[in-house]
Parts: sequence; structure tokens; C-alpha cells
Amino acid sequence: IQALCRSHGAIFIVNDRLDLALAAGADGAHLGQEDLPAEAARRLLPPGRILGVSTHTREQAEAACLAGADYIGFGPMFPTGTKDTGYTPRGLEGLRDVRAAISLPILAIGGITLETVEGVIAAGATAPAVISAIVAAPDIAGAAAAFRERVAAARARAEASRGSKVA
Repeated sequence: IQALCRSHGAIFIVNDRLDLALAAGADGAHLGQEDLPAEAARRLLPPGRILGVSTHTREQAEAACLAGADYIGFGPMFPTGTKDTGYTPRGLEGLRDVRAAISLPILAIGGITLETVEGVIAAGATAPAVISAIVAAPDIAGAAAAFRERVAAARARAEASRGSKVA
């Protein structure tokens, strides 16, 4: 998998298993709240490797920051049938609250659709993590392209908005 990722210029992150990430020479690992603590993972990861942490609250996001995470996953944003986290959907207000508290990149996850992705970016997500809205689409490539277009447009609007506040 690592060679395939490298040949396409993609980052190779292993989910939940730091041991496998290290054995595979992955670019990093993404850990959930029930996995190895982020502080321990940061100590074990070689310099330059990426550490991502799933978070569901502002407090967890702040703790991930302090533990040395390079980015966080935050959600679920909206109701989703893909994974039961045990947390109620955070919504755009929850995302805004976390964005105000941390400066790390935020990957918003959970129930994000083409209709909601622009609001997610506007609320402070660096990028969306999307599963169902793409893999359940009749045209997977088309759905992925539509998400890329909407995210790019939302980022451009957010950047323009930040620029106009500075002027």
C-alpha cells in the first residue's frame, strides 16, 4: 500500500494501529479515543511522521493538540449510519467552537453530504472526511469530483472572507 500511495503522491496513514503503521513504514497513524493515547503514540512515532486523533468534543481536541497531534478528526458532524461513536452529532456550531480553540487542521467527519460540505468548510474544517455520500452514489467518480469542486469553492469563499476582514 505504501508503494501505491507514494506512486500517486498520496500520504499513507494507518488507522487505529500504531504498531502496523510503524511496521509498514507508513507516513503516520490516526488513532481514536479508545486506541493508544496520543502522548504515547507521539513518543513512539519517528520524527516527521504524522499523528492524527479522532475527537468528539472541544476538550478532546485541545488534549490532542497538547499531545502533539498534527491534525484532528472531529465529529460526527451530522447523523450517520457509517459508524456509531456514541456521541451526538456536533453540528456546525460544535465545529466552530473547536476551530476557535485550536489551530491544527480539522478533518470533519460524519454524515457530510454535498448539501452540507460547504457549510462544514465555512465553519472551520480544513477538509471533509466522506464515506457514504461517495461510495453509495451511483457514480462514485462523479460524486468525488463534485465534493472536490464544492470544497475548493468553499475554501475560496472562506479565504476571500478572511481577506476582506483584514482590509
